[in-house]
Amino acid sequence: MKLAFATTAPESTRADALVVFAAPAATKGGSPRLLVADALPGAAVSHIEEALTALQANGKADEVRTLTSVPKIDAPLVVVTGVGRVPSGEEPTRESVRRAAGAAARTLGGRESAAVVLPVAAPEYAAAIASGLVLGAYRFDEHRGEKARAAATAPLASATVVTGRKTRAADGGKLSTDDLARAVAEAEVVARHQCWARDLVNTAPNELYPQSFAELVQKMAGKGVKVEVMDEKALRAGGFGGLISVGQGSARPPRLVTMTYAPRRAAASLAYVGKGITFDSGGLSLKPPASMMTMKSDMGGAAAVAAAVLAVAELGLPVAVTGYLCLAENMPSGTATRPGDVITQRGGLTVEVLNTDAEGRLVLGDGIAFAAEAKPDAIIDIATLTGAQIVALGKRTAAVLANDDALQGALTQAAADGGESVWPLPIAEEIRGHIDSTVADLRNIGETGTAGTLAAAAFLREFASPTGDDESGRTQPWGHIDIAGPSFNEGGPWGYTGKGATGFGVGTLVEFARGYTADRT
Repeated sequence: MKLAFATTAPESTRADALVVFAAPAATKGGSPRLLVADALPGAAVSHIEEALTALQANGKADEVRTLTSVPKIDAPLVVVTGVGRVPSGEEPTRESVRRAAGAAARTLGGRESAAVVLPVAAPEYAAAIASGLVLGAYRFDEHRGEKARAAATAPLASATVVTGRKTRAADGGKLSTDDLARAVAEAEVVARHQCWARDLVNTAPNELYPQSFAELVQKMAGKGVKVEVMDEKALRAGGFGGLISVGQGSARPPRLVTMTYAPRRAAASLAYVGKGITFDSGGLSLKPPASMMTMKSDMGGAAAVAAAVLAVAELGLPVAVTGYLCLAENMPSGTATRPGDVITQRGGLTVEVLNTDAEGRLVLGDGIAFAAEAKPDAIIDIATLTGAQIVALGKRTAAVLANDDALQGALTQAAADGGESVWPLPIAEEIRGHIDSTVADLRNIGETGTAGTLAAAAFLREFASPTGDDESGRTQPWGHIDIAGPSFNEGGPWGYTGKGATGFGVGTLVEFARGYTADRT
């Protein structure tokens, strides 16, 4: 989608549709309240409010109403999109605006252009609208036939975020149009890369496998990102026992992709590690057939890391970021890892593999240990790791765990800034004992039915500092984001989220890098 920002009168903006935001009425029985209604002519506002009352609209989230022939408005259509409840005297949240913009974009399929009236005159709201529009207009048609593609309704092609020339900033001060335009442009970069992460996850597993994934990353990497790929021979020679173990049952061998963005005079260095199981059958611990239907999405963490590194590089953030994509296909065969096998991972830790369907932590263990060798300021891994995360937090909220309270808090704030829902969980002290093995350093599963998300995080934590604190007494800061639920939407569309891949995690990782930089410059 082509995005722009303009300080023109909304009513005279040339577009196929004018989009305005609405909230429920402050009093019961009233018509929805238009946000920044003073940016529109009075006759238009009166007509819109009367029409919404007649349609029994209430401004709730995901409610979109389309009106025609609104007086004093040049656009042939006026689209009113609800943000949900806004407490008296407060502004709508950025996320509610982002979702409402996405819902409007989904409704505007087949239209060439739209103008969207900024509800709050602040850069962060302009960014929320831009992000919501791009994500809401997303569609994946790569596997459809030529006739189906030709017959499909095209997504909204372009949009302009507009605010009246006389509009003041939300705090009453002077409105910086440069800041607003910059916010729109930067949000487009992140959302565009998040859409690419969605593409990766939505691609069929017979087309996206470790080697082809690596080749796509090499193709996408821009001038500022260096990409290195380790094949199975290099992985075996390098002691990456987790990747070798998980991938050895497949005819398509594993890969470890390293993406390096290293600007001059970087304020900090971050390592992002993504789980990239391009298809997960469960291995010899075979999944039930119904559980395999969405297992092409088990590489959502690696997709998020790849997209985030490219977005950080395009934004030119002054922080060094290295992405590690741990790619393998987990299949059953005569060469597959058996329950009871003991493997040696990168860094020297040995692991008793008791369940081959707990494979994500094995490949991540290698990636985290490899990342720790460079001693970055922080390591963040992200993965579709445990069904227990969905049991605990549902399908829209990810879990955040860490070995550092400040880091866990920073990740939680980054998610809020990026429009993604997360909730911090502890790694309780007693959980460490759940992954003790009688024959190796660790076992790859905890106690059945008990704190699966916490046990998986406790396992991964061991690889951040595999030999303990370094010579200076420093423990490697490490955080973990479990996105098993929010990475893939099996239900109906809502807000800017369609059915299928969501690209969850890209916004959090980009905002974490941005915030980490801001704290040190």
